[in-house]
Amino acid sequence: MRTVLDGLGGVKSVIQLNSDGSLTTGTVQDCTPILEYAKARHNEGHTGSSEMRLAASIPHVVIEEYCRLNGIGFDECIQSKEHSRRILNDPSLAGFRIWKGKV
Repeated sequence: MRTVLDGLGGVKSVIQLNSDGSLTTGTVQDCTPILEYAKARHNEGHTGSSEMRLAASIPHVVIEEYCRLNGIGFDECIQSKEHSRRILNDPSLAGFRIWKGKV
């Protein structure tokens, strides 16, 4: 049996009961609209002001995976400037950057 729960921003939680009785869970998200949004904002020059830059639009599933790999909670990730810098400066996430300056 498989259940998909729709959340905000296209995030879907998947819960699956396997034939052996084990449970598998996961989160999926179509990140294409977020990539397109970031590219459009960058191309239009909508990067915020010098006091408050709009650096990126990072999908929920990317932050969730970062937290899992680093063994931290979402709250710690969001409150830490170091974690934010690591995510924003990750070359593999460059497509989500709106303002391309150094963070």
